Amino acid sequence: MDLIQKSPDISAYLVADEVIDHDHPLVRATSERLQADHPDAYSYAKAAFEFVRDTIPHSADSGDARVTWRASDVLGQRTGICYAKSHAYAALLRARGIPAALCYQRLTDDDGANPAVHGLVALKPAPGRAWARQDPRGNVPPGVDARFSLEEERTAYTVRPALGEVDYPVLHAEPHPVVLAALRAAPDRTSLWRILPTEL
Repeated sequence: MDLIQKSPDISAYLVADEVIDHDHPLVRATSERLQADHPDAYSYAKAAFEFVRDTIPHSADSGDARVTWRASDVLGQRTGICYAKSHAYAALLRARGIPAALCYQRLTDDDGANPAVHGLVALKPAPGRAWARQDPRGNVPPGVDARFSLEEERTAYTVRPALGEVDYPVLHAEPHPVVLAALRAAPDRTSLWRILPTEL
């Protein structure tokens, strides 16, 4: 799949904003701690991925009712769904000057029912290199095995077009409006599950 930058200006994928708030002290401190042991861009990006994937439980897996959407809150509260964890990973990447985009899939149950949009991150490891999608969702339940890779994509889910699943190719510098609206509107995860976007 050819990934498409929504913004042609690569600097858009380095911005700190209300959601990807990599200028927040907690995000900066986390980034500095990771960089201390992983000074080069590749090892840092991999370490940040594994940190978000493995130390911040997906709230559906852990049963946590809290809804987070701002990167600093995800890191501080150590919880979030796929969108929120993607915001945290993007913030950690941007904190080190690595362009990071938000991207999405449309997934369904095995019978094609219950569609929902799933959030990922794409990073551009160096000028001239291709964007590479990463999925920091977390490797629960069993059978999910997302890994950091700049070559062969290792996301949590492979789309099944026959079931109406979709890989959306657009790389967003900010969260998609329907995603952010759902996160902001939900007082808890049970409520969020009822209003998750089903498509973009």
